[in-house]
Parts: sequence; C-alpha cells; structure tokens
Amino acid sequence: MTADRRTDRRAQRRAARPARSGPVSHRRRPAIRGRRPLLAVLLSAFFLVGVCAATGTAWDPLSGASVEGASAPGGLPAATGTDAAPGAPGAATPSPVPPPAPTKGAAAKGNPKGATDSGAERPTGALPFDMPQPAALRSGAAGKKLVFAHYFTPYPLSLDNAAADRDYYTRNYLNPDGESGKHGRYGGLLRDRPLPVTPKSGDWEYANLQQEVRTARAAGIDGFTLDLLSLSGRNWDRCNLLMAAARSVDPAFKIMLMPDMTSLKTDDPAVLAEALATLADASAAHRLPDGRLVVSPFKAEEKGVAWWTEVIGLLESRHGIRTAFVPLFLDFGAHSGEFAPISHGFSEWGSRSYVGQESSTRDVQRAHGMGKIWMQPVSVQDARPNQGIYDEAGNTATLRSTWTHAIEDGADWVQLTTWNDYSEGSQFAPSLHNGYAYLDLTSYYLTRFKTGSWPEIVRDTLYLSARTQFADADPAGDQSLVMSLRRGSAAPRDKVEVLSFLTGPGSVRTTVGTAEGSHEAPAGIHSQLLPLKPGTSAAQVVRGGKGGVRVDLPYRVDHKVEVQDLQYYAATSGRDS
Repeated sequence: MTADRRTDRRAQRRAARPARSGPVSHRRRPAIRGRRPLLAVLLSAFFLVGVCAATGTAWDPLSGASVEGASAPGGLPAATGTDAAPGAPGAATPSPVPPPAPTKGAAAKGNPKGATDSGAERPTGALPFDMPQPAALRSGAAGKKLVFAHYFTPYPLSLDNAAADRDYYTRNYLNPDGESGKHGRYGGLLRDRPLPVTPKSGDWEYANLQQEVRTARAAGIDGFTLDLLSLSGRNWDRCNLLMAAARSVDPAFKIMLMPDMTSLKTDDPAVLAEALATLADASAAHRLPDGRLVVSPFKAEEKGVAWWTEVIGLLESRHGIRTAFVPLFLDFGAHSGEFAPISHGFSEWGSRSYVGQESSTRDVQRAHGMGKIWMQPVSVQDARPNQGIYDEAGNTATLRSTWTHAIEDGADWVQLTTWNDYSEGSQFAPSLHNGYAYLDLTSYYLTRFKTGSWPEIVRDTLYLSARTQFADADPAGDQSLVMSLRRGSAAPRDKVEVLSFLTGPGSVRTTVGTAEGSHEAPAGIHSQLLPLKPGTSAAQVVRGGKGGVRVDLPYRVDHKVEVQDLQYYAATSGRDS
C-alpha cells in the first residue's frame, strides 16, 4: 500500500508538469536544494575551523539590488534576492561592502588597489601521483593540448562576503524557502555550493576570483571558457574582473570568450563585436600563437552563418582584431557543414551520462576530416531540479568515460563542463559536498591528455562516491516538481563506488551503512561498486593486517527525504576537506 501511494503521488506530480515541446537544452540553468539541519552544522564547522578554499560563482541578480546589496544570483528567471517580502516586519537589511563599480575597459587594468590573493596551492600528497609543474604542462606538445573549464559568472565563491553559515547561498539557495519561497516547487535552487571561504577585507570579490584562478591552475587547467551571459550588469562586471584577476595571478592563464547565445539579448552584430573587443583588450584573452582572438559562442546555431560572418568582419574592420571562430553547438551534426567555412574548430556541449559517449569519436573524426580542431566536453554529472531532469552519471563513470574519449579520440582541446554551474549540478570546482574529489581526479586524466603518458601512481588514494538518497526516493516535503531521467541516459542505479589508485595490490575494507566487507584491488586504478544502504560509508586500504589510507563519506543516506537530491557526493582520502 505504501509503495502504491508513493507511485500515485509521483505520477500526480509529473502529470502536473507543463508539457515540453522538445528536449531540454543543456544550457538551461535551474535547481535549488534544501539540506537538513546537518547542512547548517557542516557550514558552521567549515567556517569555524577555517576550512576555506574556494571556487564558484553565483547567478546574476534581477535588476534590483538584493537584501545584501549585492546582485542575487538567479537562474532563469533571475532572482529577487530578498529573505522576506519587501516591507515585511523584521526584513533584514544588512549592508556589506559592495564590489567595485564597473568601468569600461576594466579587464585590461592591473590589480585593483587593496586587492589580496589568498588562494592556496595544492597540498603535497593530495594526489595519487606527483603533479607536474604548470610550465611542464604548457610547453612542447603538452602546451598544444589545452584544457579549459567553463566558468559561469552567477555562482562566485561568495555573493556577499558573509560567513558561510549565514550567507546568501545558505539562506536563499540551499534553503527551499529561500528568496521568499520562489524555488519551493522544486525544493530550492541549488543542491551544492562553492567550498566556503572566509570573509575578506578590501576588494573581496577580486580576491576570490584570484583564488579561483589559482585553484584551476594548480589542477593543471590552462584557462576558463567565460560564459558571457549579458553585456551589462553584474555578470558583465564579473567578466571584466575575472580577466584582470587572471592576468594578476598568472599571465599564462587564458580566458576564452564564450558569448552565450541562449541568454544575450542582442540581434546587432556590432553590439556583440564591441563587447568582445572590450574584453579582448585584456592580455588574458585567449589568442592563438598567430595572434587571432578565439571566440567560441555557446549554441552558435542560434544565429546564422551570415550573422557570425558580420561579427567576425566587424571585429577586424572596426577593432583590428582577427578572429579564430570555434563555435560550440547543441547539435554539431546538423550545423558543422554550414559553419565550416568560417570556423577554426568546433565543439559541442555533450552528454552527461557515461553511456552514448561513442558519438564523440565520430565528432572528432568529422571535425578533423574538415581540417578543424575539436574541443571535447568532459563532464561529471548533471541534475537540474528546476527543470525536472537529470542524467545518470554512474558515480564517477561519466567523468572517467568522457576523459577517456578525449584522450583516445585525439581531441585537440578539452572543456570541462562546467567549472561552477551549481544550478546544473555539473561543477568540477571544489564544493561543499564534493571537496576537491572531482578536480583531483581530473588532474590525473588531464596529465595523460597533455603529456601522452599515464602518471605513475606513487601513493595510495581512495575516492568514495554515492548519493544521499535512493534514485526512486519520493520527497516528503512540499516539492511538487521532481526530476525525471533524461532520454538516452543510463538507467538509474543505487551504488556506492570505491575508486582506488594503488601503488600495489591490496585489500580495501568497506563499510556501507551497517554492511561491512572487503575486496581485493589491483595496482593501478580499480572501481568497485557496492549496494547503496542507509547510513554513511567509508573505505580503507589494508595490507599485511595494517590499515592504510582511509576515506569517509560523512553524508548520511536515508530512505525518507524532504527534498529530492540526485547529485552524487564524493570524498577523497588525499585531503581533509
């Protein structure tokens, strides 16, 4: 009877959804999620202990200022950024130091006065291998194999420079009742957030962007693909500030300009050309060795070849900028032929499930057959509460599969999709629920992609991943829109994955809820799947009866949940956070 009622309730929720006319675009940003009381405890702990390293960026606000006085990130539509209804008794009106006002050409400036950079390098011993220095990954053949991470300006490390236990992310994005309940239908806007950072004095927003650049560089990433959501307002200001932050941290760290054609509100080629030229003033703007500015529009097929030809022509005739056009398509097969004459290379947004990745082999071959470079998408997962859709990532299977295809298929460049789009649940950046796990795994595959040789495993390292609820869990709260599996995705699975990187064969002792067990793992990489059970999970390497490295996944799995959360959580034995 209980199962029947649950099935009926889920059917009623799905029947209440508006009908879709076609597949949902991968670039529709949605999602929010409320955590249990455990979240507040964990956030407080992170803040009090000072465990603050960061990465991320928040949605651009509505035109009005938020309660914090900073732009409230939002999805589509934008957020209002208030905790209580305007004029309501007791409505909070704090006023932290606002970020600097935008200035034309700010991207080309040096370090803003008073800015500090607190970004930390990767701790020694965090990875199963010794990470090459940036210079080794940027020279010779390795320097031609470029890896970028898709940077989404709405979700920075901090939105208001407040303590993590009471900042905008906690109050409004991780809380189903946040922003006056506007995200309550799907349980809140986000399910994860950037790894908390301590509040800073001075120009905190600039310092946080510097920290993100350092974090990406330490992972071996060559630069960011910068999602240009608008040509004015807070997102535009962050674009300019990021260009300056990249230059100040590392002149070799590059920013590829990616106008987002699902979001930009202009049909005038001259307007876009002017904006691109403004950002191109910055030395951080990614150019080819011959000096051409790389422009890689998201969903390039939104505009025709003639329109883009005019943009490229205006960049050269009015601004003296030659362009290497690398369009990113949502449907590469349907548009590659018509765009080939004006393109230096191609890319696609890609699939977020570990099955069906074989198409990437065909895409690389097609691009190379046309004499074009190919930028391969590499992803972790995708879960979008506010769109009611998700992909089955299979723990770390999607990450490993997409990286393997980029390596074996001969991709020229890679784009990590995404660095910090928390509304898609697709972040590689260090986050509250995943720490550095996904970024550290990427460093291993990135090193192979760029150098052509697999790194030697010199220290045992374990990665543990699982969801905090079963795939068919029915939220008991007020959430009315629940996520359904995207067409073409792998089937849902309820598994804990122990991914081991071992210097030699060993036993791995595991605990999943109340179930204890062990398995033999060979030297090298090995994935072991265990049934998901209520409770927490842990794994430890054992040799000769002695315990070695250990990893704990502290997030409890429950049958009963208030809010649906189908993202995978992950942890690594290589770090404390």
